[in-house]
Amino acid sequence: MIGIAVVGYGYWGPNLVRNISEAAGANLVSVCDLNVERLAAVKSRYPAIAITDNFEEVLRDPRVDAIAIATPVSTHFKLAMQAMMAGKHVFVEKPMASTTEEASRMVEEAARRRLVLAVDHTFVHTGAVRKMHELVESGLGDLYYYDSVRVNLGLFQHDVSVIWDLAVHDLSILDHVVQERPVAVSATGMSHVLGEPENIAYLTLFFESKLIAHIHVNWLAPVKVRRTLIGGSNKMVVYDDLEPSEKIKVYDKGITLNPNSQAYGEKVHQMMVGYRSGDMWAPKLDMTEALKRELDQFVDCIEQNSRPITDGLAGLRVVRTLEAASRSLAQRGRIIELEEARRIA
Repeated sequence: MIGIAVVGYGYWGPNLVRNISEAAGANLVSVCDLNVERLAAVKSRYPAIAITDNFEEVLRDPRVDAIAIATPVSTHFKLAMQAMMAGKHVFVEKPMASTTEEASRMVEEAARRRLVLAVDHTFVHTGAVRKMHELVESGLGDLYYYDSVRVNLGLFQHDVSVIWDLAVHDLSILDHVVQERPVAVSATGMSHVLGEPENIAYLTLFFESKLIAHIHVNWLAPVKVRRTLIGGSNKMVVYDDLEPSEKIKVYDKGITLNPNSQAYGEKVHQMMVGYRSGDMWAPKLDMTEALKRELDQFVDCIEQNSRPITDGLAGLRVVRTLEAASRSLAQRGRIIELEEARRIA
């Protein structure tokens, strides 16, 4: 049994505690939080679990093999590094760190100590995103575009912008579904609350191929939208996360090109571009809770000394893009190159 402690019992911590307590091969040892009221809530629901407000106690506990961190982003680096230096495997909330430098040091520390470092990119483990990955590999053809909208009214974050809060989901999905890495990013946005970070933003990611990705994130929308479109030369996919069923729909639609057309004048365009409209189908999806699958994989990776799908390198790629997007945002959309991103495994 892999002993796991959870640090942080705020918004996401209760989900971690529930899933770890039910995970095969895992033993929830303790929960750590600075808020005594939260700790009291843990004790009332899980009376057998140890509680503490002292992180040092968690580090010294020989029963703890791994630590799941669900605290503010600004604390991820310090807590994760302390955990790994104490010989603990780490499962850290997204984004994994506040800067590329911090994320790189976390990856290096995990590699040096041969520890598992997993980043909680939960959507990557959903049945819908796993199916999209499968479709991109097998049936969509050459990718043309990735277009995502993730908007709602709130929740406003005071320590990070909407990019670091919402776009991180789409960047992690894009990183998993599309094997090609972006080479540049441009971002524009605005803050409508004095002294607070941006609450609306638009990101455009450029690739060496003809693929282009666009991400729209917004805390000020009157409705909640979670929709992604992927267009390929063979088929197109619509992913609507708010659909209770049929979250993924595959359309046999697209264009056909005839570059050898001998037409002239006004008919050239009509002869070169044709439209194909076939069937739509909704594949069956695995409905296992994503966090359960993710934590089960984390435990398996510790036991087998293997790498999780959303490992430290995946987290580093996302943080690098977030940091570049933030630089672009501050310069009103200037394109920021991501040369190093292409060299990450």
